[in-house]
Amino acid sequence: MSPDQPRRALITGASRGIGKATTLALAQAGFDVALVSRSLETLRPVLDELQDFGVTARAYPLDLTQLEGIQATFADIVADFGTPTVMINSAGMGYTGPLATMPLDHWRQVIDLNLTSVLLCIQAVLPAMRAIGGGTIVNLASIAAKSAFPDWGAYTVSKAGLVALTRVLAAEEQPHGIRVVTVSPGAVNTPLWDTDTVHADFDRSQMLTPEIVAETILHTVLLPTQAVIEDITLMPSGGAL
Repeated sequence: MSPDQPRRALITGASRGIGKATTLALAQAGFDVALVSRSLETLRPVLDELQDFGVTARAYPLDLTQLEGIQATFADIVADFGTPTVMINSAGMGYTGPLATMPLDHWRQVIDLNLTSVLLCIQAVLPAMRAIGGGTIVNLASIAAKSAFPDWGAYTVSKAGLVALTRVLAAEEQPHGIRVVTVSPGAVNTPLWDTDTVHADFDRSQMLTPEIVAETILHTVLLPTQAVIEDITLMPSGGAL
């Protein structure tokens, strides 16, 4: 990120979990922030927390499962907010269930949100980011992308695909000064574990916190432009989760 560029960050999944923690961390570091999440109601409490940070914060409700509308909405966001120098793709869903009996519509829902929507968000922002000469894109993957966890097949495939997408995109965008990074955490204590699509019984007290992941992301985007952390695996120290 050039020191001459305004510090602007666009974060998806900004209303909770890692997305919310990263939004707060970036704002505290002086970034103006554009918050994207499914509804304005879930974003309002985050906007309230940001009032004391002295930065510009704007909320943009968008359902990323509706793929057809993503690129046009993101173009509007960039026009209203300005070109982001940092983009954090944190929105996603968990899903548990055996692959052998997984309904096709469930499979598509996981892949659409965790992988395809990320591609569409990035495609919408890249022209503006290229025009300013660079930026940093961080995609939130998972340790599941690198390990086989029974009953997490669709989630694993979506995150493994995201890792591959990030790797190829990083090679394609390097000539344009754009860094593309994967952050792959182990288990993080977020509301994902409370959703209807996840049925798992883990000790959440031993998990990473969203704030720890956010600190890692902040460190990554603040690196000098001459350096890049291509792929981070961040695990809880209390055990393999």
